[in-house]
Amino acid sequence: MRKESRVLVCVTGQKSCARLIHDGAEIAAEEGASLSVVHVAKMGSNFLGSASEAEALEYLFAISKSHSADMMLLRNDDVVHTIAAHARRIGATIVVLGSDSNQRQNRLSRALQDALPDVEIRVRVGLAD
Repeated sequence: MRKESRVLVCVTGQKSCARLIHDGAEIAAEEGASLSVVHVAKMGSNFLGSASEAEALEYLFAISKSHSADMMLLRNDDVVHTIAAHARRIGATIVVLGSDSNQRQNRLSRALQDALPDVEIRVRVGLAD
């Protein structure tokens, strides 16, 4: 029996991440995979940051639900380890990240590729998260 594929989309607390979820849903449909969404908040920060972040995350939950995706909010200072552990736990075969071409996002994608060598990391340029 073949293991179900899963696409994991990583988002921040910004409404613009809805585009990443839509993109992840298209990838999941092409791959015949299910879709999951994750947001990791660092320990020292207010989990919902501000009223606007809380509103954005509520919006992203609704977008996720409209694509039959589950969405997890996780808390840990080690974002890479947390995403990698979650990806392994759910059996992700593809991880989708947004990028505005800055170095921080490039480091994140490289670190995730190192942590998840058997998982395809797709960086969607112009879809900053």
